[in-house]
Amino acid sequence: MAEKPIWEQIGSGFVQHYYQQFDTDRVKLADLYTDASCLTWEGEGFQGKSAIMTKLNSLPFQTIQHIITAQDHHPTPDNCVMSMVMGQLKADQDQIMGFQQVFLLKNLDNKWVCTNDMFRLALHNFGG
Repeated sequence: MAEKPIWEQIGSGFVQHYYQQFDTDRVKLADLYTDASCLTWEGEGFQGKSAIMTKLNSLPFQTIQHIITAQDHHPTPDNCVMSMVMGQLKADQDQIMGFQQVFLLKNLDNKWVCTNDMFRLALHNFGG
């Protein structure tokens, strides 16, 4: 079997690392963002490492587990990697919920960081 393209290796490595850190110690996610990074979390925007980490650390659960069910990675014309992740998460004693997350990864000083991050729970309100 042929080796995966480099952008898939970068993307899947980042995804594995991101969710491992998120599930065990969210504070360590700070190393994956920059002061220019942007996060959209359920439609609410945050810019910069400090604002992003304030949001992620304020999420109202004690424990969380992510299960990745699918991920796709593309190279971009400016040598970045775009990653789309689908999966399920379980926070504390809540029911299991689906989620989608998109990352744009950029190599800065020989380190892959997340410049853009968009997260949504897969919840549908058909009654409203």
